[in-house]
Parts: sequence; structure tokens; C-alpha cells
Amino acid sequence: MSFLVNAWIWTMVVSSIILGTPLVAIVWAVTAPFDPGRYAAGRLFRLIGVFTVKLNPLWHFETTGPFVHDPRRPYVAVSNHESYADIFLISHLPWEMKWMSKETLFKIPCMGWMMRMAGDIRVVRGERSSAIQALAAARDRIGKRVSVMIFPEGTRSRGNGLLPFKDGAFRVAIETGAPILPLVVAGTRRAMAKGSFRFQRAHARVKVLDPIETKGLTLDDVGALRDRVRALIEDAHTRLLRELEGGEPA
Repeated sequence: MSFLVNAWIWTMVVSSIILGTPLVAIVWAVTAPFDPGRYAAGRLFRLIGVFTVKLNPLWHFETTGPFVHDPRRPYVAVSNHESYADIFLISHLPWEMKWMSKETLFKIPCMGWMMRMAGDIRVVRGERSSAIQALAAARDRIGKRVSVMIFPEGTRSRGNGLLPFKDGAFRVAIETGAPILPLVVAGTRRAMAKGSFRFQRAHARVKVLDPIETKGLTLDDVGALRDRVRALIEDAHTRLLRELEGGEPA
């Protein structure tokens, strides 16, 4: 039964991606002359991800605020990273963000094409030159009044604890004056464990924390800002896991 359910879900996911690609292409082509930040194409791409979750009987995803009031005020959003399902969960937030993602995702037919049309940011893990280019692309998106979404751990953690945060997101935020927007995800580890593409029953939630202003900070403050944000996310993650285990509503 589990195999049949997973086969059905994957069929729906792949079909949604294939059918969604020409729709994103049309929006991209129509809006490109006056939407340099690719906000409209990117938003449609995220909504396709949300639609696939609606078709998945095993996942129950929730979002909780405070949400941002102005979707065109750019933030550097940072989140802990539990599984591939984080992407689907965070896409439920009602504003567009450009994702910094590993190169392999851009190579997936249809998915990678939509990521490029959406203006997402490619990074090759372990290559310093690619990381520098990715951070420059993040500054470009912020300059076009679109938020960026970065997992500062760099990869998915296998346990409940957070991995060390890297500096890049916090450096970009200080350089551009954009606020840091901390996000906390919990429950997605059960949805799709690291090293597996098997869907499992999961109740997950993303919580938006209060933004942290960076104006007045210098690059000397990167480490302190990074550690402050990590501590906030870690504490909120622990509490969010308890809420989910206790069945508390969002």
C-alpha cells in the first residue's frame, strides 16, 4: 500500500511540474519587460509546489506568522534545513523569495527550467568561485526588490540539532542593508528523510520570526549576527517540535 501511495504521489508531482512548466514560461515571457526581479514567474512556480502538497494525502503543512506586510520589501530569509520537503513547506508563505539552491536541482528537466525562469540562484557546493557568484546574484535580487531564501547550514541535518551556520547570508544582509528574516521549519524530517525520496506521513509547520534589522551593522558584525540568528532559530525549533508533538494548533 505504501508503494502504491508513493507511486501515485510521485505521478502527481511529476505531472504538475510538467504541466506547470509552460505556464511559468508564459508568465515569464509576458512579464519579463516590466518585472526584472521575476516576481510573477517565481510566485507561480512556488504555487505549483503548494498545489502538489494539496495532492499529497500524507502531508499536512501549516504556516504561522508574523508574516511580512510588504512583499516587495526585500529580506534575506534564513531557515534551518530538515529535508527536501522544506522547499514545499516554505513555498506556502504568501510572498515570493528567490532560492539559493544546489546545482543538481537546476539540472532536473522542467524543474530546473522553471527555477531559471523564476530567477533562483545556482550554487555549486564546495566551489568558492560559485559561492561568490551566488552571493552576488543574491545582492542582485535584493536590488530588484525581491527577497532571497538561504539555508545557512548549507545542507540538511540528519538529527534534530542544527548544523553550524555559514556567513554568506548574513554578509549579504549587512552589505545590502536588508533585514534578516528568520524562519523555523519542524516536522519535515518525517515527510522525506535525508537520503530518501520516499514520502511519509508528516505534520509540519514553518514559523516566521520577527525580522532583524541590519542597518548600521558592518562586516565586523557578521559573526555576532550569525550566532544570534542561529540561537533564535534553534530555540524556536525546539519549541515548535514540542508543539507539533503535543498536537497544538498553529
